[in-house]
Amino acid sequence: MPTTVITGANRGIGFELAAQLQSIGHNVIAVCRRSSMELDDLGLRVESGIDVTNATSLADLAGRLGGIGIDLLINNAGVLRSSSLEGIEDQLDDFRLQYEVNALAPLRVTRALLDHLADGAKVIIITSRMGSIADNTSGGQYAYRMSKAAVNSAGVSLAHELKDRNIAVGLLHPGYVRTGMTNHTGHVNPNEAARGLIQRINELSLDTTGSFRHANGEDLPW
Repeated sequence: MPTTVITGANRGIGFELAAQLQSIGHNVIAVCRRSSMELDDLGLRVESGIDVTNATSLADLAGRLGGIGIDLLINNAGVLRSSSLEGIEDQLDDFRLQYEVNALAPLRVTRALLDHLADGAKVIIITSRMGSIADNTSGGQYAYRMSKAAVNSAGVSLAHELKDRNIAVGLLHPGYVRTGMTNHTGHVNPNEAARGLIQRINELSLDTTGSFRHANGEDLPW
């Protein structure tokens, strides 16, 4: 039974990933700041009170896991706050928050749990095609785009660093998903997005480590 750790697992895509992976036999450890009734009802292990931007909190998470080996780490926690050129001076805190959560936290979580990762494990970063420079045809949303471009770059470096341990790293875009982050607008529901993400996770190998893919299987431009 593979052991999977998912951050931001209390709602949206993270919750659906937890539910679906549990249903196919994964031992899921759901990490979040605050649990939810829906997550509690799944009956899986929940590690709440974890702030992925806080070093003490991440050390606490590593301590709670003890000697558990991780086969799949999904860095899913994320935040979206509106940003613009005109409003940048009033939005700098939102810029910094999105960088902390979207770009730095996946690296910090992975580093905190590095000793728990089994040889041959997989590390997933839930990113966004909004981090693609080549695919940016509309502009705007400076902070979110910048944070996702940064984590895409970090993910490629991570893929190189972990390859000697046979750990593959995948950068996955879930699609435009109807969640609280998008005010429930979008093209797909969280359960559909999660199904696609799980298919891409299953396909990930050392041959494709560091790749940037859509949940629907499309290779995305950088």
